[in-house]
Amino acid sequence: MVDSNDSPKERQRLNQALEALHFGFRAITAHPDERLRVLGYSRVHHRILYFVGRNPGCSVNELLGIMRVSKQYLNRPLRQLVADGYIQSKRDTRDRRVKRLRLTPKGRRLEEKLTGEQRMQLAEVFRKAGPEAEAGWRRVMELLGANARR
Repeated sequence: MVDSNDSPKERQRLNQALEALHFGFRAITAHPDERLRVLGYSRVHHRILYFVGRNPGCSVNELLGIMRVSKQYLNRPLRQLVADGYIQSKRDTRDRRVKRLRLTPKGRRLEEKLTGEQRMQLAEVFRKAGPEAEAGWRRVMELLGANARR
């Protein structure tokens, strides 16, 4: 664990890593955020579309677990996406209390526009950086994600 007693050199190294993370995240979210803004949506709408697209037929509770967010965080944007025809919400055939979520064709098109560009960006930088750099990046992201679960 790094603390306030670190050397100035170590602090600078970590600040540079934070800046790279900040600017990288901004670069990969800029275009999708602009498309979302035009629709009156935010990044959470994209996250919902992405995870419903990767987990078709998931329940609302399963989506909460996948995204690791609260019901309050998910409720309003999910309702908007359903009302606007991007996500279909159907009662489960076995348990009528459960709602199953799927992207509609309209939702698939929007999710592909938003995420497709991000996949292209990642493919390009992974190609440039090489497989070892990609593996290192993936490992760092896994460790950051594991820390977030604690």
